[in-house]
Amino acid sequence: MSTAEPITTRAVGTHHDRVDGPLKVTGQALYAVEHGTDDGITDPVVAWLVGAPVAKGRVLRIDAADTLRHDGVVAVVDHTNAPRLVETDDAELAILQDDRIHHRGQIVAVVLAETAEAAREGARLMRVHVDEEPHVAALDDGGLAAPDEVNAGHETDWADGDLDAARSAASVVVEQRYTTPHEHNSPMEPHAASAHWDGERLTLWDSTQGVHPVAKTLAPMLGLEQDQVRVRAPYVGGGFGSKGLPHSPEMAAALAAMTLPGRWVRLAVTRQQMFALTGYRTETRSHIRLSAEPDGRLLAVEHDAVSQTSAHKEFVEQTATAARMLYAAPARRTTHRVAALDVAVPSWMRAPGEMPGVFAHEVAMDELAEACGVDPVDLRVRNEPATDPETGNPWNDRRLVECLQRGAERFGWADRPAEPGTRTDGDWYVGTGVATSTYPALWMPGNATRIESRADGRYAVGIGAVDIGTGARTVLRQIAADALGVEVGCIDLAIGDTSLPVATVAGGSAGTGSWGTAITQAAQQFRADHGPAPEAGLHTVATTESYPDMENHSLHSFGAVFAEVRVDRWTGEVRCTRLHGTYSVGRVVNPTTARSQLYGGLLMGLSGALHEDGVRDPRFGHTVTQDLATYHVAAHADVPQDLSAEWLDESDELVTPYGGRGIGEIGIVGTAAAIANAAWHATGVRVRDLPLTADRFL
Repeated sequence: MSTAEPITTRAVGTHHDRVDGPLKVTGQALYAVEHGTDDGITDPVVAWLVGAPVAKGRVLRIDAADTLRHDGVVAVVDHTNAPRLVETDDAELAILQDDRIHHRGQIVAVVLAETAEAAREGARLMRVHVDEEPHVAALDDGGLAAPDEVNAGHETDWADGDLDAARSAASVVVEQRYTTPHEHNSPMEPHAASAHWDGERLTLWDSTQGVHPVAKTLAPMLGLEQDQVRVRAPYVGGGFGSKGLPHSPEMAAALAAMTLPGRWVRLAVTRQQMFALTGYRTETRSHIRLSAEPDGRLLAVEHDAVSQTSAHKEFVEQTATAARMLYAAPARRTTHRVAALDVAVPSWMRAPGEMPGVFAHEVAMDELAEACGVDPVDLRVRNEPATDPETGNPWNDRRLVECLQRGAERFGWADRPAEPGTRTDGDWYVGTGVATSTYPALWMPGNATRIESRADGRYAVGIGAVDIGTGARTVLRQIAADALGVEVGCIDLAIGDTSLPVATVAGGSAGTGSWGTAITQAAQQFRADHGPAPEAGLHTVATTESYPDMENHSLHSFGAVFAEVRVDRWTGEVRCTRLHGTYSVGRVVNPTTARSQLYGGLLMGLSGALHEDGVRDPRFGHTVTQDLATYHVAAHADVPQDLSAEWLDESDELVTPYGGRGIGEIGIVGTAAAIANAAWHATGVRVRDLPLTADRFL
């Protein structure tokens, strides 16, 4: 069934407790390496990863004699004895196949032992002899090139309008460079998997954002049919994008299990190894030029983005794409250039592209407001486009102006002093700032759902979606209940298993929308086949083909973030004391889980604004900040006492039949810019580089 009719929403839009809450708070929810005999896991061995000690070169010899003599060590897997892969096109996953070293920390061996202690000590005893080669690990040392495309299939370069004419007509120009550092996903549960090979079938309990994508990726590389790989992920301790794609530790677990057929292998990546093996957001440099009329109306927007990737496997964030559609302007130009370095492979991190790109754009807009003597909220309202500047298509329901105005009223923006550095509270300078937030309303086709009628008016609903802690288990039951016309308690939902119908990844803020549409379509097909009151034992499986008209409409969500920042006049310490977001995200399925999502995004944006700073030593290609002591992620003490998020009352059936849009990532976008703009308003010091550390204000 390729279409879905809008549904009458009764459960959608109302509070429901998280169905997995009691299991999680009582410690009964089992994660990837915690499953035991109840799940058929007996006599497991523990895997420990050994990383390359240099950034580039080749392995001459791995001396594992002391390792194998250590009590409890069962085996060592390296490039000389690992199972051979059938496909090796994915360079990140094609591990232990040859002697080449592409980045520091690359997996060069796996130690298998009866206990974690024995595996760790065995890894320490191993000697890896290498032939080191010259490497390049600094962005300034790498040559820049234009990638074929950037993440999500966007064009590398894009331009529209007469740029020269717009430039020459401008009375006000803001031209600056803005930077963000390396940022690393740091979910509570590190990447982990339990793997078993019985000679015919590979089973993985995996910490992943998509069970079917893992099976689809690993199976052909291992020479297996996809149905020979079963992946299960009932509970996942966060992902933030890093678990949206398979990474080398999952392949290491599979190869280790194939080395010891019949035995379970448990592999948990250490916190330190997370910084080399599981993807990260690269450093970005954005050159922004805004050309405007005296009242701040934009004539031209230019955004040139530079970042790095791995020479081993290319991944390029779409840093400049938001500049193509955020505000009205007769002309605009965006470019992406990338340096391929001998470093670990970057990957998705929450709001890839939009987070660093909108930071640069929104700080530049604040500078334009200053140059024109215009209030920052009014400036954004003046540059509101009637249609999408990039495509010319009508918006689904762009309500940014309402978000700005309502958020300003809620935040008390009218009391803001016009001049920076004029408001103090004791030893603290106090300022406020604003920024726009946006994220595309993405939707992924190809999801399938099985619905079966049970006794007493109940329904079994199965889809291979994954709940990474966002509340998918809860909201999908609400969507299913409305689609089938029953109470939420009548839905028995099964997720997180490749034995269920196929589901796309929990990523791109597209999970709930894509899966919810699939469930709705399947429910409508079921009722068409069997009527509204079916007997028990009937079932329907339906696969989505299309729903939203993405060709003729520009589908996005928008929001406005407001921040209050205090800067100590003596130490330069920066504290965010108030943080608020107002969002247009369609119908919210569950206010409780939605608020949690938006709070999480705001705090992740705050963390990037004030704390997170991944540092690589280019001499060795080594990430120096590879733990949560040196790479600080916002903790409870960093959370503003006044934290709030709200959303407009709306429903967007152009995007989903239940009227909702994704909310997983929009909260992070614009938040760092709002905080940076507030810090300028507090001090009069303009900082264009994240994070906003104390030294920048002294």
